[in-house]
Amino acid sequence: MPIVYGDLDGEPPDPVSFRTVHFRAGTVFPPRRQTWGELNYAIQGVAEISVEGVTYLSPPQYALWIPPGSEHDAITRQDIRYVSIYVAPDFCSELPQQPCTLDVSNVLKAVVADFELRGIHHPRTPQDMRLAMVIIDQIGAAPRFDRYLPTTDDPLLAPVLARLQQNPGDTRSLSEWAKSVGVTERTLARRCQQQLGLSFNHWRLRLRLLTALALIEEGEAIHRIAQRLGYSTPSAFIAMFQRLTGQNPTAMRRR
Repeated sequence: MPIVYGDLDGEPPDPVSFRTVHFRAGTVFPPRRQTWGELNYAIQGVAEISVEGVTYLSPPQYALWIPPGSEHDAITRQDIRYVSIYVAPDFCSELPQQPCTLDVSNVLKAVVADFELRGIHHPRTPQDMRLAMVIIDQIGAAPRFDRYLPTTDDPLLAPVLARLQQNPGDTRSLSEWAKSVGVTERTLARRCQQQLGLSFNHWRLRLRLLTALALIEEGEAIHRIAQRLGYSTPSAFIAMFQRLTGQNPTAMRRR
């Protein structure tokens, strides 16, 4: 039975507000719009949020930015500990105007952790207001991706990515993939950065994580997931999964 979460909007920002909440697996957030911007990221687990009909995933080191007025809804497929930062409309003009995935900086995380430790939901003192402005600056400066797993129609790169998506466990090196499409390793690496904003290995790691999440949801055994994703041992897969999500895949599958 899904759990419908009632406190949808949080506290209105003035000029920002913060909350950190633990959501149980199966929590559903019905569609809504807000007049302010919203940055969401998971401390533990993986968030799945639909914005204007497009689904975004954000593991811990990546956040999802939702501009003011964007319709969004969400579901938690596993237990998740989650941060939401709300930004007043007047401060959103210099922030992304489209939904996007952001690479969350350690500076932003540290300020939010400090506010949580002190129970600050709205900055009131001059010192806390300055820290809040740092967060807004960090959102504006963060590297942006259209999606957690970027795509491209580049004629050189797209066929390689398509073959990897068909078989995420393919362990061929960048050099071997470059040879298969008739270019140098350096050329293919440069194309990845230009078209995806990521290195080849980083993109493949994200693909494996998303594949693992889908297989866990289907009830696949952990050792079989490790095999399918090209890991020599289940422990190597588990280490990757914990590093990217902050959770153990076995515990996630049980829940």
